[in-house]
Amino acid sequence: MTVTLRQLSYLTALAEEAHFGRAAARVHVTQPALSMQIRELEGALGLALVDRLPRGVRLTRAGREVLARADRILAEVREMEAAARRGAFGVVTLGVIPTLAPYLLPPALAALRAAPDLPQDLRLREAQTGTLLRELADGTLDAAVIATPPGPGMIELPLFEDRFLLAGTAARLAALEGQAEALRPVSLDPGQLLLLDEGHCLADQALEVCALGRRRTGGGRARLDLGASSLATLCGLVASGMGLTFVPEVAARAEAAAAPRMALTRFAAPEPSRQVRLVRRAAIGEEPWLPALARLLAGAGAGLVDEAQRLVPRGG
Repeated sequence: MTVTLRQLSYLTALAEEAHFGRAAARVHVTQPALSMQIRELEGALGLALVDRLPRGVRLTRAGREVLARADRILAEVREMEAAARRGAFGVVTLGVIPTLAPYLLPPALAALRAAPDLPQDLRLREAQTGTLLRELADGTLDAAVIATPPGPGMIELPLFEDRFLLAGTAARLAALEGQAEALRPVSLDPGQLLLLDEGHCLADQALEVCALGRRRTGGGRARLDLGASSLATLCGLVASGMGLTFVPEVAARAEAAAAPRMALTRFAAPEPSRQVRLVRRAAIGEEPWLPALARLLAGAGAGLVDEAQRLVPRGG
């Protein structure tokens, strides 16, 4: 006969309870079933492990030695199971778009270190949406955090809604708010808009909510300035009075602190927004760490959104 992990776990329960009935109840089997497994373990080892006493049981010397080994074996098994749950048998590579990475990752990673059921060996890749989706498709990435629908062949886990704020100097925003009863994206002068380079989804989303095309000149339409490489650059430019830009709520606190001369205001309802989601390939099976990672990212995002709503209250 072969020694089994079940037999070792039953021996551990019996040693700790010192009673067949209590040990059986602890491992959720009948007393005869537990007693039979202990006898089979003794038979497999050729050793008497338990002294059966009138009012309980006591391990023999051989039983105590086997118990010490059983404790080590079962501890290793538990560690192996935990490692598998958190993906520690392989590196988990997560992609994040640039308008989320600098804001979402710091609080998320702080929480990740304290989460035993999440992969501790997490590699990060910051890139634009198109690049991340290609790398997801070819298996370079395990998952990605994006803010646009991923398309066919992908499964998404919604994380949180990220609303857009309008950024500019206080004087420029005050002038806008004084010109119209309700501030709406479609009422903005495209000649004042500063947006990210082509390829950044935030630029596409800003153009979409403003009902503007990517046309930069001609046709009687003012030039759209699509050229900054980062949201931080845009915020620095608008703080110096060069125009207006869109700032997602997740970035509001950090960018307002970095550019104190920049002011923020909310659009009239319904506020423009983007849906942040965690995506993976549909072709692979469900990874045990993925839902836990989604919950962690959703919590970090919700915290940033709450901070933005305290900084720039809704309905105020």
